[in-house]
Amino acid sequence: MSDDEEFQAEADEVYAELLVRIGEAAPQPRLEPTRKACELLGDPQRSAPVIHITGTNGKTSTSRMIEAILRAAGLKTGLLTSPHLVRVNERIVIDGLPVSNEALVRNWRDIAPYLAIVDAELVADGEEALSYFEALTVLGFAIFADAPVDVMVLEVGMGGEWDSTNVADGQVAVFTPIALDHQARLGNTVAEIARTKAGIIKPAATVVTAMQTLDALDELTEAAAHDEASMVVEMRDFALESTTVAVGGQVITVRGRAARYEELFLPLYGDYQGQNAAVAIAAVESFLGGGTVALSPDVLAEGLSTATSPGRLQLIGVEPTVFVDAAHNPHGAKALAGAMTEYFDFEQIAVVIAVLGDKDAHGVFAELGSIADRFHVTRSHSDRATPVDELAEVALTVAPEESVLRFDELSEAVDAARAWAVAGPSRAVLITGSITLVGEALALAESGGWKP
Repeated sequence: MSDDEEFQAEADEVYAELLVRIGEAAPQPRLEPTRKACELLGDPQRSAPVIHITGTNGKTSTSRMIEAILRAAGLKTGLLTSPHLVRVNERIVIDGLPVSNEALVRNWRDIAPYLAIVDAELVADGEEALSYFEALTVLGFAIFADAPVDVMVLEVGMGGEWDSTNVADGQVAVFTPIALDHQARLGNTVAEIARTKAGIIKPAATVVTAMQTLDALDELTEAAAHDEASMVVEMRDFALESTTVAVGGQVITVRGRAARYEELFLPLYGDYQGQNAAVAIAAVESFLGGGTVALSPDVLAEGLSTATSPGRLQLIGVEPTVFVDAAHNPHGAKALAGAMTEYFDFEQIAVVIAVLGDKDAHGVFAELGSIADRFHVTRSHSDRATPVDELAEVALTVAPEESVLRFDELSEAVDAARAWAVAGPSRAVLITGSITLVGEALALAESGGWKP
């Protein structure tokens, strides 16, 4: 038994203790409890400089690319990202690897008494105890300080202004494309959502942003001006100049802030991943040299070539070909449909899909209808999953009745889709619509022995 396997049961207990707290579907719009817990622990969020990332789509992939480039540059990195697909360890990454069970358990034991103090004070004041995400964020900071790391790359859980990661002060604030999502929590317009996300901008920081709608860019510009932060904007200060389809991904050329970087291999599909890479390069340039020092071509080549983005157009099966993608809103679904068309030449695609109840299912189906020859409608085990019959009615607005099949279990939907794909030439299966569904599909492929 390895050291990590020895601590597996205790790591599972840590996760169980986190799960009894208020879940991520109902985040608490507050910072003070997280800040208090961090103060009691000696402010571990200040133990290393921070790059902070928010946005609606692409923030996980961009975070991972930033981390990979920094690691290639010789820095010891800490990456806090969410959600996880299979195990909670995936959210807290040290030097490119999920935190070990031993470190997870040891740091949880260290911080638990301090979390209990904050919980007791909150309950005494009539407030909810620390939530799942608040406690997990504190745990991540503690693990990074314990490692210790040279730099923290923090992905916002939701929004920005009151997200618990915002107790840290980012030297660089990164914004991926902002679109409508989580309207019940963040606002009903892109401008309102951008205003909430702009809360991660700190005084004198550098703001690096992907292309945005004018409404979103106006909000970011106003927030940056208020905090005397400098703005670095895609297409003005940096850009993805070209991308070419390659075996296993794409080859990109990027005009960075300090130099032009030619023919970099990126093992990820989709032009949007090339744009994410351009944002990541500009962010690292801003962090390491204030945007005036060129990055080493060797560092960039190594960093991008090793970048991964689990659950984002990820191949999880061959014979037949099966992909998973975590697209769960119309903006993400549109990018996914474009990538499937531009990077692959399958003649027919079966889309296995489940969508959570608080998402724009109509918008997702509208975007995927152009590539789907059939929909296998199902649901994940999340208590927020849309019922199968209800979701099927949405599918029928973009597809004929004979192309919409209903399955109560993901395993049944996937088995039927794989059997259909094997029966005809040039067919593929795409599993999408929900991050929880993707996680379950990965576990299914692993247990079924068909994951490559």
